[in-house]
Amino acid sequence: MNFDVVVTCAVTGAGDTTGRSKHVPVTPKEVADAAIEAAKAGAAIAHLHVRDPETGQGSRDPKLFKEAVDRVRDSGTDVVINLTAGMGGDWIPSAEDPALPGPGTDMIGPEERLIHIKECLPEICSLDCGTLNFGDGDNIYISTPPTLRRMAELVKEWGVKPELEVFELGHIRFSKAMVEEGLIADPPMFQICLGIPWGADQTVETMAAMKAQLPAGASWASFGISRMQMPMAAAAVAMGGNVRVGLEDNIFLDRGVLATNGQLVERVIEIIERMGGRAVTPQEARNKLKLRGADS
Repeated sequence: MNFDVVVTCAVTGAGDTTGRSKHVPVTPKEVADAAIEAAKAGAAIAHLHVRDPETGQGSRDPKLFKEAVDRVRDSGTDVVINLTAGMGGDWIPSAEDPALPGPGTDMIGPEERLIHIKECLPEICSLDCGTLNFGDGDNIYISTPPTLRRMAELVKEWGVKPELEVFELGHIRFSKAMVEEGLIADPPMFQICLGIPWGADQTVETMAAMKAQLPAGASWASFGISRMQMPMAAAAVAMGGNVRVGLEDNIFLDRGVLATNGQLVERVIEIIERMGGRAVTPQEARNKLKLRGADS
């Protein structure tokens, strides 16, 4: 059981959810306001993507990230900023020639995937630790070992903690190799991602199996998607982990009731407190995870 829980709120993501809920933030101002809302509701960490303000689709434009991050920082709200570094790995084979990229492909190298991280210098950035069939279509998310090693090397140099996002056991195996190679600062920080088609299923048994493979001394959190968001959060707390909620992973508070990010944070903190735990403050999270800005 984890009695001192780090709550992350993933406020928007890059998925096609903007047409399903008016609460999903799109513009940098809306993303920043969502992060501030989550922090005021009790989240220690805000995990941020940005979207094209015109189309609502996920974007990797460094200017959009910079505006969102600056707005959060200028607000004076204390929250740990965690930026995605997962954009730029989408491969969709052409229907005419599968050896060539088709519409929707967005493939770039490790340095370009991290341009916004270097500019914004958040305390944390995500590192998606392997390749995955993403959904039932032809979309393949690609993160190769050389790409991941280079990204880990760069963020370590900049003092940014990588959140090692693992979607199946092979991702944990490779992450442990990077830890052993000295590319990841202690303690390594894992996010066990459950329910994404076609990664690991969102069950207690799957979470337990993946947790069992983490290196000794690692900090970890887990999340489920859609209606399994809160059950997986409760399971993570019971197993000694931290939690993630937010509109990136689930847009509903109850059946048929659209949620805000703040409401999802309040709901998970109520669960944590009913289990006998508490949500830690942003500074306590920095200290616990040994982030930049931790008390010496």
